[in-house]
Amino acid sequence: MNKLGYIRVAAISPEVKPADVDFNISEIKKQAIIADSHNADIALFPELSITGYTCADLFFQQNLLEKTSDALEDLALFSIGLNATIIVGAPVRRGNRLFNCAVVIGNGKIMGAVPKTHIPNYNEFYEKRWFAEGSLCDSCVSENAEFPVSTDLLFNINDAIVGIEICEDLWVPTPPSCMMAMSGAEIILNLSATNEIAGKHRYLIDLIAQQSARCRCGYAYASAGLGESSTDLVFSGNCIIAENGVILAESPRFTLDSKMVTRDIDIDIIRNDRLKYSTFMDSANSRYRIIDVNNYNSAARDEKILRYISSHPFTDGDSELFRERCDEISSIQAWGLAQRLRAINCRNTVIGISGGLDSTLALLVTVKAYDMLGYDRKGITAVTMPGFGTTTRTRSNASELMTLLGVTMLEIPIGEAVEQHFNAIGHDPASHDATYENSQARERTQILMDIANQTGGIVVGTGDLSELALGWCTYNGDQMSMYGVNASVPKTLVKYLVKGYADTTDNPEIRRVLLDIIDTPISPELLPASEDDTIAQKTEDLVGPYELHDFFLHGMLRHSFSPTKIFILACHAFNGQHDGKTIKHWLKTFYRRFFSQQFKRSCMPDGMKVGSVCLSPRGDWRMPSDASAALWLKEVESL
Repeated sequence: MNKLGYIRVAAISPEVKPADVDFNISEIKKQAIIADSHNADIALFPELSITGYTCADLFFQQNLLEKTSDALEDLALFSIGLNATIIVGAPVRRGNRLFNCAVVIGNGKIMGAVPKTHIPNYNEFYEKRWFAEGSLCDSCVSENAEFPVSTDLLFNINDAIVGIEICEDLWVPTPPSCMMAMSGAEIILNLSATNEIAGKHRYLIDLIAQQSARCRCGYAYASAGLGESSTDLVFSGNCIIAENGVILAESPRFTLDSKMVTRDIDIDIIRNDRLKYSTFMDSANSRYRIIDVNNYNSAARDEKILRYISSHPFTDGDSELFRERCDEISSIQAWGLAQRLRAINCRNTVIGISGGLDSTLALLVTVKAYDMLGYDRKGITAVTMPGFGTTTRTRSNASELMTLLGVTMLEIPIGEAVEQHFNAIGHDPASHDATYENSQARERTQILMDIANQTGGIVVGTGDLSELALGWCTYNGDQMSMYGVNASVPKTLVKYLVKGYADTTDNPEIRRVLLDIIDTPISPELLPASEDDTIAQKTEDLVGPYELHDFFLHGMLRHSFSPTKIFILACHAFNGQHDGKTIKHWLKTFYRRFFSQQFKRSCMPDGMKVGSVCLSPRGDWRMPSDASAALWLKEVESL
């Protein structure tokens, strides 16, 4: 694999002519050369691709079997000098049985063959007429003793462990790939000859995605296509590559040409998930043997990434499912709050509203929770607390939103109270330092807590995941609440969810206010506004773009990537938006702040988990507050 931990797989469906081995080998060679030129580590071909799947009783013909054996030897010689390991489908005779096999070829040798385990003999399939079940391979050596033929083989291809199953093996209740994965296989290859019937393709896609998720693996699938006999069946040549439940690539169907899709499978992601999710290995065994096929020539590999790298991993997804996803996440948030209110028999909540994104989302979630419970929205006390940096725009948006949502609204200016506090502690108001800023944040929190005492309610927190990761919150100020509804929602997702509310509301005035809030620069508004009453203190000017920090956070926490890999992927994902120097600068900021601010997360309030990345000290992230960032910062400096 390359330095990013990628294995490049090409899934190929070449044109075939049933029983014309010379033609089929020629096409396989042609496609293998193309795959190798794309720096593929693996070139995967369909089931019985050397003979064609639809040969039927011709499989009993001795000259066809002898020609197949010669062709495999020819293909082995052809593989000398190729970086790509070739996996082809062929009938392999052993003793008095014929097996439908996947043959692995590399380094100028036939390295081994894996027979099909489950032989279909129903409806349009009658393979038992020709082929024996893979379990009947009672010896590890083929008839000519040149290569092993067995169901217990895994292959080390360029430092990734690869398992192989064939077509029907995927469709049975317990596919062989399950045990292969638990025994170490990180990529599963499937050589197939799947015919097309109405509705089957969608089922196939879901099946592959689900199996790659269940096995926490990469899954490549190459199926027979152009040229196979259409006497009774149609083969369209599906080529599909998946990883951990996500389809990375899929070829078009019903086109008059050979097909190839090539993608990089991230072995780092697979290994990290298997390490983290401890139940994965509970049923593992060691019955498999590993054959080394390492072909790798690092000098031949380019640095191009053949997979989609999302610049916004928390929000990227099928745009058609945008509303459904927004509703699901906001429902998780609202349901968590609703359960807390029921558990403590509370009908009153208090929430600070600034006119910014975070407090807007928290208010929308609280309203949704009240609607779920059938509670009167007047039980929500929304408090706007203008301070030294509050602008007319945010103050107006806060007031309008509270009015439109029908909650109890309070406005309590904090200026005089904070100035009195400055006087008490001897702080110069002209010094716009951390004391100046944090005094306002803590004054606001004190007001919210005291109103909660007055009303017999709880304070709903508004801070988000990105702020917690960077420590961009005031300790015992906005860091504190009785329940934090945004605690596992990163900043980019906050904006995404508010947009979802704006798109789905039937109230045009609410939509107008929400869209303006989305368009407002992110700011705590703790420093005085500009002379023209616009926001002077912009958070992203100080700590960096949240889209970068969310990208860093996802790479570090979800996949445990190294700083080097995060940097390289960020340069790829943000090409044209942020240059390498900028990315390196903010990556260093991210690690420095992430480590130094853990103490704020160690005592964070309760708050529901909505996604795979969470910083709750009671759940997903346990870290000493005095852990050293030296290892990570040193690596960033070396970039």
